[in-house]
Amino acid sequence: MIFEQLFDTKSSTYTYIISSGKGREALIIDPVLENTEDYIKVLNNLELKLVKVIDTHIHADHITGLNELNKRTNCTRVMGEKSQSEVIDLKLKDSEKIKIENIELNAIYTPGHTDCSYSFLMNDRVFTGDTLLINGTGRTDFQSGSPYDAYDSIFNKLLTLPEKTLVFPGHDYNGKKNSTIEAERNNNPRLQVSSKDEYADIMNNLNLPNPKMLDVAVPANLKGLTLEQI
Repeated sequence: MIFEQLFDTKSSTYTYIISSGKGREALIIDPVLENTEDYIKVLNNLELKLVKVIDTHIHADHITGLNELNKRTNCTRVMGEKSQSEVIDLKLKDSEKIKIENIELNAIYTPGHTDCSYSFLMNDRVFTGDTLLINGTGRTDFQSGSPYDAYDSIFNKLLTLPEKTLVFPGHDYNGKKNSTIEAERNNNPRLQVSSKDEYADIMNNLNLPNPKMLDVAVPANLKGLTLEQI
């Protein structure tokens, strides 16, 4: 299997390129617009055909590369069915599977960070977007976020996966590349709570500044703008 984890230094976003092998079909999760050429280079070097590109949710800290990749490769743009993006080709329901050549992902509806957040389970690993981070969790104070929904998504969905399941998040700000369900359950400071209310109290008092690109990124990602349109 080909598994490439790329990092955008500006937004601390992880992008994933996945394929069953050289010369096969590929998919990309959470691409960043400015890094489109890097993705194309990886695809070309490995003789991969990009057939699907997935965003885990509408991003507020960067403009997605989903639409530019669609323009360049004619790949199918994929999000969960709750997404309000105007340019999605395929919207997945909770528990619906997405397949490319010898690769299968299962969509898990995990709202809380946003109301359109989905995670994607692939065999021994789960791509959690901004729902579950390494030693953290996604903020819940804009884009119809909810700490109560986030608690349910994390504790009643993601943490019920096998404990050795690898966690690959949408962001990391401390140089960590992955974790496990077991490690997050035991060590993630935001998960050491005894109730939804306790979790909500933590999340409601983070007092974080808005992402710098919030006012640009969200409208652009909803409308599906590409390089020429920004």
